Amino acid sequence: MDTEIALESGPATLESTLLARGDCDARTLARARRVAEETGGSVPKILLQLGLVGERVLADAYADLLNAPIATPPDFATLEDPILPDRLTARFLRHARALPLGLENDNLLLAMADPLDDFVRNAIRLATGHHVTPIVAIPLELDAALNRLYPEPETSTPHPEEEHPHENDADRLRDLASEAPVIRLVNQFISRAVETQASDIHVEPFEDSLRIRYRYDGVLHEGERQPPRLTPAIVSRIKIMARLDIAERRLPQDGRIKLAVRGQDVDFRVSTIPSMHGETVVLRVLDRSAVRFDYAGLGLSGPIVTQLKHALELPNGIVLVTGPTGSGKTTTLYTGLSGLNTSARKVITIEDPVEYQLDGINQMQVKPQIGLDFAHSLRAILRQDPDVIMVGEIRDLETAQIAVQAALTGHLVLSTLHTNSAAATIARLRDMGLEDYLIGAVIRGVLAQRLVRRLCPACRTPDPESDAMIEEFHLHPAPGQTFWRAVGCEHCRHTGYRGRLAVAEFLQPTPRVARLIATHADHMEIEHAAREDGMVTMMQAGLAAALDGETSGAEVLRALRSDT
Repeated sequence: MDTEIALESGPATLESTLLARGDCDARTLARARRVAEETGGSVPKILLQLGLVGERVLADAYADLLNAPIATPPDFATLEDPILPDRLTARFLRHARALPLGLENDNLLLAMADPLDDFVRNAIRLATGHHVTPIVAIPLELDAALNRLYPEPETSTPHPEEEHPHENDADRLRDLASEAPVIRLVNQFISRAVETQASDIHVEPFEDSLRIRYRYDGVLHEGERQPPRLTPAIVSRIKIMARLDIAERRLPQDGRIKLAVRGQDVDFRVSTIPSMHGETVVLRVLDRSAVRFDYAGLGLSGPIVTQLKHALELPNGIVLVTGPTGSGKTTTLYTGLSGLNTSARKVITIEDPVEYQLDGINQMQVKPQIGLDFAHSLRAILRQDPDVIMVGEIRDLETAQIAVQAALTGHLVLSTLHTNSAAATIARLRDMGLEDYLIGAVIRGVLAQRLVRRLCPACRTPDPESDAMIEEFHLHPAPGQTFWRAVGCEHCRHTGYRGRLAVAEFLQPTPRVARLIATHADHMEIEHAAREDGMVTMMQAGLAAALDGETSGAEVLRALRSDT
């Protein structure tokens, strides 16, 4: 493609590219064009502001249109100092939404949020005397790089005893949080989290900076850093959005934010705690459009799904899902509930908190501060004549006893526990104080699971150490099967992984297992008997997924070896 000709073709060519790619339809473009004419803005800018397309989608369209590359986070990270700072000021680059990435001979590589902007390109060519080659930049990543390379000068440093004197003034905090730069900054990292499918945003104040980190596929990744003086304003802005008390900084607080991002309603669960240099904030991203409540989306194997469905179809009893925090237990339970949600059944859940709202299901949130805990809630809803009850977590003997009574009186009860394996669940229930005969009478199945990262299909490669791992675990792969390893590319943020899948084991109360439970056998004996009766352990399931190329052997060992 002739870059010069494409650049001169203007927004109409970009619009046709968006149409051809299927990123938006003609009605959406007409709406954006109408708003652009009324406000004097550009169509791409209006598309972003209205959430009709995402920044990544627009960047891909620019790249297709210009046959140009897209700048990646490593491209920005390699910049240790500004390029040509004597000719290009920070103020101009921020206004132009552009940043030089490199100078090769007489060619200046320029990352641009809008590579169709002829004025910016020509102005930089005249200012530097170099030919300019535009590179497409995602605005959020470009802004983060500009903030790092061109930090705004600090205001006068207050005396230690007077540091942040306005923090005791709620009105002053509210004014700071209402300033346009702060609002724009908070919106940027929230949008970035949704655009890049992060599960959490961590806002962490330190003495020398405010660190923003994002969790992808269970692993934290460093984001942008901000000056420490912005900590009160940014934290206050988030607290205002979550309807929290901005004047209270001594106690933890919890709230919720609902925003429209990319044209979709996204919920954020907000938690704040006090720390040495301010309040630490974590926003959990609850994007319903990105969550699939089906077993294929979970990644559970066919036999596990069959066993779980059979247990959920029973008229009464208890089905438990176990694992550590963040192992996908709630998502698995929601998936099971979705299959049970019919007009012939009344389903009630007790959760702390309610993460996703499920149409047709009565969901109740516990409120311990007024005495409404799991046990009290469970006792109350039994009088509502439910068919299926989901208890977010069995934490104590009282809740466990009421759940057992509900199961014995004809209800199907679903819940979670924090245990390392399916068999260890029996020992945990005993530790709570439940008698063996009750456990054996009500348990219909225990699913223990972990989440492992999926290999990026675009860059995975066979693992040269496959033979050693196959020998170590005494595996017998089918012809053509082998282990794969992560590499990293632009499709997976250079991590080698995209998304996660569940690996699990399912303990069925076979006659032999039931006898061992009744005779107070320990969990090792129960697990041994279950394996002889056909149970596939989590480690075996994980290694099978690795041989299928779904994940890597190293990832399976990272996630599961500590439990074996």
